[in-house]
Amino acid sequence: MEFRPNREILAESRYEAFHLEVRDEYGVPSEDEPFQRFLNNEPFDYREWYKSWSGFVKELTARGVSFRRVRVVTVPHSDYHRWSLAMAAFNEEAGEDIRYLPRRLAGEVPKDDWWLIDNEAVAFNLTGMDGRAVGSSAVSTDPGIVSYCRSIRDRLWALATPSSEYARVTSRQ
Repeated sequence: MEFRPNREILAESRYEAFHLEVRDEYGVPSEDEPFQRFLNNEPFDYREWYKSWSGFVKELTARGVSFRRVRVVTVPHSDYHRWSLAMAAFNEEAGEDIRYLPRRLAGEVPKDDWWLIDNEAVAFNLTGMDGRAVGSSAVSTDPGIVSYCRSIRDRLWALATPSSEYARVTSRQ
């Protein structure tokens, strides 16, 4: 197992980067201010704040990399997932394909988030004891782990609802 930053790993993708997100709360230091402003209903230039990630995703998708993610969420949504639904439009503008899946419909899911890269490597997101991201990922190319993650991706992707449709349905509830 090697440890590397997510962007470095993702930049090496040749055709697909898939992210599984299974937590209801995240502690990403770079998100602290915009998330707090969202909670307080304060103005914030999200497009400007998101520009670095958007540019990175656009660069990958321009060279043909499919960028997908499934977010397994508890309903009713945590504050973080209400925010992630609002932010999903920026991900999608950049070229990501995001789907949501209520936890009650997901069946068994892994306890950790991970990136599946080109069906060849899995990068597990690492967090500290306080639940905050530590900035690196543990990367495995073990065929059994990769195969397991591919099967989880395929099952959950088929069950999940595209972000825009999910947002429409949940806004009416």
